[in-house]
Amino acid sequence: MSKKTIAQKEKFNQIAENLLKAVGGKENVTNITHCMTRLRFNLKDKSIPNAEEIKKIPGVIGVIEAGGQLQIIIGQTVDKVYEALCDIGGFQIEKREDDNLSKPKNMTPASIGNAILDGLAGCLTPLIPLLMAVSLFKLFVAVLGPNMLNMINESSDMYKLFTFVGDAGFYFFPIIVGYTAAKKFGATPVIAMFMGGILLHPTFLQMAAEGASIKVYGISATPQNYASTILPIILTVWVMSYVEKALKKYIPTTLKTIFAPAITVLIMLPITLAVLAPSAAFIGNYICEGLLSLSNVGGIFRILAVAIIAAVYEFLVMSGMHLVLISTLILVFTTTGVEENILPAACAASIAVSGMCLGAALRIKNKEERSLSIGYFIAGIIGGVTEPGLYGIGMRYKRPFIGMMIGAFAGGLYGAIVGLKAYTLIPVASVLAILNFAGGPTSNLVHGVIQAIISFVVAAIATYFIGFKKEDLSIDKDESLINEEL
Repeated sequence: MSKKTIAQKEKFNQIAENLLKAVGGKENVTNITHCMTRLRFNLKDKSIPNAEEIKKIPGVIGVIEAGGQLQIIIGQTVDKVYEALCDIGGFQIEKREDDNLSKPKNMTPASIGNAILDGLAGCLTPLIPLLMAVSLFKLFVAVLGPNMLNMINESSDMYKLFTFVGDAGFYFFPIIVGYTAAKKFGATPVIAMFMGGILLHPTFLQMAAEGASIKVYGISATPQNYASTILPIILTVWVMSYVEKALKKYIPTTLKTIFAPAITVLIMLPITLAVLAPSAAFIGNYICEGLLSLSNVGGIFRILAVAIIAAVYEFLVMSGMHLVLISTLILVFTTTGVEENILPAACAASIAVSGMCLGAALRIKNKEERSLSIGYFIAGIIGGVTEPGLYGIGMRYKRPFIGMMIGAFAGGLYGAIVGLKAYTLIPVASVLAILNFAGGPTSNLVHGVIQAIISFVVAAIATYFIGFKKEDLSIDKDESLINEEL
């Protein structure tokens, strides 16, 4: 192992030790996961951590509380810090989640809302690599196929291969999400995946296609096509986690391994097929129809709605609420294959963050802070990581947020006016977000490029001219609060 590697490992271990101490030690942690830039802690006592003290830890970019979690923004090295945390704390995620489930909580509207957001975040965040992979395969087909470059035709093996590979990721969501939901809720992953497989069995899907019904222990159930859905299996695994936990508690240890899995499935069959899956499918369809109904709203109202969503979208990212929108987008794309409200707005907002960073870099006089701003710009426009810019510039100076919002609003406004549509779901915040608009008419992709240019340029100009107070440009900030490597 090289000296550089050893030094980096020691650095990540030090960050992990400081964080673990700041959140109250491993005894206070019930669950810890991470996404692209954030560590997500579920804590027993949320009053212990001091956000301001955590922000002072070298390597920490920012701290927020959202979805019932303490979210600590680390940046692109979050996976390394996460590994160090798990190694130092000896965490067993499933056990910690079981501990969390076993404790009663005060039921309030706020706590219920936070629990829902926490559940969605835990189930959906691990899907991002999968979404990236399958979306790129679908993108290859769209770009190389007859609708654009016409390099491959629909009868070619490559076209067929990339098409069914791209579709497979979405089609088998009930099984894949069954695994991520089990990890989140503390259920047995293979049993959760089995429940997802039941929803996709060819016989069940054939009954759904024929409009047939089935009785589960005498209870009537109407089969539906649950391929490409996420809510039915999430709700199923959530309930199953409690059923499984109860069975393991009361079944004798000598019989637990043999009978607990089978009895769990026996109990869940009527609950899932007759109640949970149909109800979740109805909720999912209702959400999709609600989002799609924006397209039917009067022209000027829809245009303004998309522009406003673009202007405030990055604040949803900072709060973690954007994961709810991502789950909604998954539902929409698996239903219609196209979306023209949320994703165009999100793409405009993401590019506007990079514009804000460039505008700040051009305006700031301090060499070190200008260098940091350039780093944030590169992290956003190329790496698709917006948190360094949001916290390192936006939260730090406040007024650059105005420039970002103006740029995002302008881009979203243009996209809404020209009827910009997203034909692929590529959940990135880099310049590659433009590729969401490939797959339809070439003019749509051109409009996507124009929207990105408008968002970027307007945000940069607005940030340059109105993003800073005079004192912001003359006062040296405490650099210890910024992770310079990002």
